[in-house]
Amino acid sequence: MHIFQFLGQEYTNTGISFNTDFLEANVLNILLLLSGLIYVLKQFLGSILSIRQEKVLFAIRESEERLEQANIRLNEAEKQLAQTQIIINQIIEEAELTAQRVRQSILEQGKYDIEKLTLSSKVSIKSAENQVRQQIRQQITALAISKVSIQLQNQMTPAIQMKIIDNSIIQLKGDI
Repeated sequence: MHIFQFLGQEYTNTGISFNTDFLEANVLNILLLLSGLIYVLKQFLGSILSIRQEKVLFAIRESEERLEQANIRLNEAEKQLAQTQIIINQIIEEAELTAQRVRQSILEQGKYDIEKLTLSSKVSIKSAENQVRQQIRQQITALAISKVSIQLQNQMTPAIQMKIIDNSIIQLKGDI
């Protein structure tokens, strides 16, 4: 009460006064109106807030579900990555083994080809040696025959020729 009187005195000098009679000033009506308004607004705002709270909770649950699904997909992707890495490592190992086999095969084929070429070269050399020997024999034979022919022509007289012819005829008579 003292506060209202103080406020009333304060505003009395300015032309506005504070009415301390509650019934006359409609303070009771204002309080009733205010309490009714609070009650109605409480229900209205409460329902809006509860709807909003439900929407927020639903959004949070939805986000949590999406997070769980994303974590599941992430785990699956990590597993697939690990499997892919294992497969890549296997492919690399197989490629290295294949490269070693191919290299070994090439080396063996090279050795075989070298041996084949060496053998072929030896055969060619022997063949060339035999041809050279044959040619040398033929030349020696040709020279010997030529030399013998020359000696025969020099030593052959008409009497010796007649004697050879007579001996040949006698030998033919025995065969006929």
